[in-house]
Amino acid sequence: MQFDVVSVLPALLAAMAEDGVIGQALRRRQISLRCWNPREYAQDVHRTVDDRPYGGGPGMVLQVGPVSAALAAARAAAPSGAPVIHLSPQGVRLTQSRVRALAELPGLVLLAGRYEGIDERLSREIDEEISIGDYVLTGGELPAMVLMDAVARLRSGVVGDPESLLVESFSGMLLDHPHYTRPAADTVYGSVPAVLLSGDHAAIARWRRKQALGRTWQRRPELLRAQCLDAESQALLREYMAEQRVDRPRGAEEEET
Repeated sequence: MQFDVVSVLPALLAAMAEDGVIGQALRRRQISLRCWNPREYAQDVHRTVDDRPYGGGPGMVLQVGPVSAALAAARAAAPSGAPVIHLSPQGVRLTQSRVRALAELPGLVLLAGRYEGIDERLSREIDEEISIGDYVLTGGELPAMVLMDAVARLRSGVVGDPESLLVESFSGMLLDHPHYTRPAADTVYGSVPAVLLSGDHAAIARWRRKQALGRTWQRRPELLRAQCLDAESQALLREYMAEQRVDRPRGAEEEET
């Protein structure tokens, strides 16, 4: 999969290529990353890419000329069918289902804004706006990295054990179950749940499903409201609630049915 990122600060994206799963995928050429700096397409000696907003107000706005030229170069180099995505707090909230859909594409062209944003006239060059959350950052590079990380790890062979993708948070519209590793007992932090040491794979699977349901009920109840739980899942959730003796979150009445 090919990622083409338009950014005035491409050095910020270099960290992705250095370490971790994504760095390894880049070195193995399972994915590729190229950056396109609008400053390289500026027409003046100062390589200006921004100017003051018309109508007054604080900050600077990225200009049409350099950004559109960088986008054109990125689109020309990108695989056919790669959409142009603007990372913006005004975009649609990124979800795991959208990540899965994007991971099926041959590539993405990502526009990382800066300052007060891009000239609105550039919207004709954009296929989609995506936000990673209801907050504002100093630029779109970090959101672009978040999106690339989320998408790339779903590509075949990028994650070492593909089974881990099937049981993580949001893989089935539930949060992930708790995880434990050695030592089995600690004088300060306590012991690992006995079921995980039992070797009974059916009991372990049942416990993990119950914990995932319970965590989702406590922390993200709206995820349960969006689905219809089968009888077994409802029973597991009631069992979790009885064991934890937790207060009922708002809206829990609907979640049990």
